[in-house]
Amino acid sequence: MTLVYHRILVAVDGSQEAEAAFKKSIGIAKRNKAILNIIHVIDLRGHTPVRLHEPYLEDAAFRYGQNLLEDYKKEALVAGVSEVNVYAVPGSPKKVISRDYAKQLQADLIVCGAQGLNALEYFLIGSVSTNIVRSSPCDVLVVRLDGPKKKAERETIRYE
Repeated sequence: MTLVYHRILVAVDGSQEAEAAFKKSIGIAKRNKAILNIIHVIDLRGHTPVRLHEPYLEDAAFRYGQNLLEDYKKEALVAGVSEVNVYAVPGSPKKVISRDYAKQLQADLIVCGAQGLNALEYFLIGSVSTNIVRSSPCDVLVVRLDGPKKKAERETIRYE
C-alpha cells in the first residue's frame, strides 16, 4: 500500500531546521502532487511588556513572517509545486500548527524541523515538534539537520 499525501502543512520560523523541513516538504509535495501549505506562527506572548512601549514590534514580526513566507512560496513554485498557500498567524506554535491549522486545512502531513534543545531547555519550554507529534490529527515528519549518529561513532572510546 502506497501512502499518498494531498495536503501538506510545513512550519517555518527562519531557523536552519525549518529550512531543512521546507526543502523536504517540496520533494514530498512534488512526488504526491500535493498542495503545500506553509505556516509561520508569530508568538507575541514574550513581547507583551515591550509592546506597550514599542507597538511597532508586532508589525515588524508580521512583516518578517510575510516576507519569509513569500520567499518560500516563490521557491516552492519555481521548484515545481503546483499549489502553494502561505499563512502568517499569531499565537502559540504548539497550539496553532497541529490543533488549529492542520485541522482547518485538513492536512494529512505536517512537516517541521527539530530544534536541538538541551535537557533544561526542554524541561522549561518544551519542544514545538514534540507537541506537534503528540497533538497532531495526521502524520508528522520531524526533520533533523544532522541525522542520528551511527552507533559506532557514539560508542567510540579513544585511549591515548
